[in-house]
Amino acid sequence: MSKTFYIETFGCQMNAHDSEKVIGTLEQQGYARVEDEADAGLILYNTCSIRDKAEQKVFHRLNEYKRLQGEGKKFAVLGCVAQQEGVKIFDKAPYVSLVSGSASYRNLPDMLARLEAGEQRITGLDDRQTDETFETPFVARTNPHRGYITIIEGCDKFCAYCVVPYTRGKERSRTANSVLDEAIRMADAGFTEIQLLGQNVNSYHDPSAKMTFAELLAAVGSIPGIRRVRFTTSHPRDFTKDIVDAIDAVPTLCDHVHLPVQSGSTAVLHAMAREYTRDWYLERISWIKAAKRNISITSDIIVGFPGETEEDLEQTATLLDEVGYDAIFAFKYSPRPNTPAVTMADSIPEEVKVKRLQILLDRQRETQRINYERHLGEVMELMVEGHNRQRNQVIGRSTQNKTVNFTTNQPILPATGSYVSVRITQTFPNSLLGEAVAS
Repeated sequence: MSKTFYIETFGCQMNAHDSEKVIGTLEQQGYARVEDEADAGLILYNTCSIRDKAEQKVFHRLNEYKRLQGEGKKFAVLGCVAQQEGVKIFDKAPYVSLVSGSASYRNLPDMLARLEAGEQRITGLDDRQTDETFETPFVARTNPHRGYITIIEGCDKFCAYCVVPYTRGKERSRTANSVLDEAIRMADAGFTEIQLLGQNVNSYHDPSAKMTFAELLAAVGSIPGIRRVRFTTSHPRDFTKDIVDAIDAVPTLCDHVHLPVQSGSTAVLHAMAREYTRDWYLERISWIKAAKRNISITSDIIVGFPGETEEDLEQTATLLDEVGYDAIFAFKYSPRPNTPAVTMADSIPEEVKVKRLQILLDRQRETQRINYERHLGEVMELMVEGHNRQRNQVIGRSTQNKTVNFTTNQPILPATGSYVSVRITQTFPNSLLGEAVAS
């Protein structure tokens, strides 16, 4: 087998960062990354199972790769679908040689050695109860300015609709010192923005008992050279007021909180096993709104969960109005394997789910239009993310995680990763338009 590899990644930021660590591990083991699967000796597919038909997509892609089998290539399936489907992948795609869930990534060097020795069916599927995390100094970061740090892996919440506890295993946190050491290395390497990651990032519990999650946030934000710190994704059950206090106290902590609610109906929340009520959630929102800083709030919503009524939907719609989210990510419910909700009758027709989703999106769009209009005339600092040369615009992102397209009268466009002050001149429901101002 040629020691070259090609990797394709699907899914969330956790998956994207997992792939950065997998790539770094492979390179440390003497592998060279290539950009075309035809040039690779090892083809890896890092999968996600959070959405409907994820498994079919994986096997469809593997079937596309099958044509390369005769060229002596090896195939590996990683991530959530690998953990979910397990050894069945070998039966459905016999040309696959390695199947590993994310909890076993720390064993990759051993699995690679076995692959090179000629083993045909290698698995990393038995580590979901491990207390160890995947920590490695070999991380192939794709962005030289903004980087991820996973501080907690797995999930213990077992929400009725969610497959994550079954694919990523139990919650296990890194020590605060380990996280801070990685953040310092990143700052020394020139990174200015760090995003702390976890399935439930604020469920973090320092094994060394030195820091709470809020204290860790503040400590990362105090590292010289770090200008922005973000975190995702929070669970309302673990969202404490000291997180808001930290954002108020430490200017480098971004003024944005993503707090998934999933439904505005207490009855539906109970059926989802979210273990909080609408009022309990709104109390956390009140903490955020009472902050000294103007903290942007975003959320996730599921429509069409089994048993959801029109009244439940209206309660979610009124929650959107009451909170005034800057953005939501809304999805139709789809049953996922192994989850408790699989046994519930999915009695809401697809066309009803589509209609309900559109009702919420239309309602939210009007809220966002009003929210974004409030930025008109404001001067905000943006991190440059790219350039739209056709429009002669620069693409930036605010600390509130809002996209701003802006122009500048300077002959040379500002570099990616630099920071620019921009006055907002026009607003849209999902983005802002502005002009750079002299610093």
